[in-house]
Amino acid sequence: MRTGAVPTRVLATGVLALAGVLLFAAPAQAHSYLVSSTPAADQTLTELPAEFSITMNENLADLTGDGTGFGMLVQDAAGRYYGDGCVTISGATLSTPATLGEAGTYTLSYGVISADLHPVEDEITFEWAPGEDFAPQAGSTDKPNCGGEATPAEPAETGAPDAAPDAAISSDVFWIGGGILAVLVAVGVTLLLVRPRKEDKTPAE
Repeated sequence: MRTGAVPTRVLATGVLALAGVLLFAAPAQAHSYLVSSTPAADQTLTELPAEFSITMNENLADLTGDGTGFGMLVQDAAGRYYGDGCVTISGATLSTPATLGEAGTYTLSYGVISADLHPVEDEITFEWAPGEDFAPQAGSTDKPNCGGEATPAEPAETGAPDAAPDAAISSDVFWIGGGILAVLVAVGVTLLLVRPRKEDKTPAE
């Protein structure tokens, strides 16, 4: 009876099986979750904070070092965007400079890559009730592009809003987390398949 290393094909199959579990795990599986935010859900802000932020229960996975796969958007009830789209990642916190327009209901949408490489996205609704001395921003009809230029929105008309805010940041922004995991798995499988086999020098019984 011969003993030796686990066959390459068996190792590759194991890696693929693990990839399937990680990539297609049911939503009920525990991933990163929100522990605090500025503003808090359903909070009424009367003063503009320096930044909007969300903090997860564990550090975020900024594997590329440039925030790829992360995002934060702020919209009013008419669908206008506020802010420059730039985000900062620090440990478990994602933040963006705070900018708002007229008083009303706003939605803060965010998307992050959790420590287990799963994309996590959600939204927070809050009320904005500034003082009379606050100078509101016009907002933009286009999604902000960090480093790019936004198109100023036309002044809102009194009455029903002409557009609804996004339910969350577009999913195509956050699929990258799954893509990163897929690449890592592919590299692992390739290394297993191309690794030269060692001759088994254990004598047969």
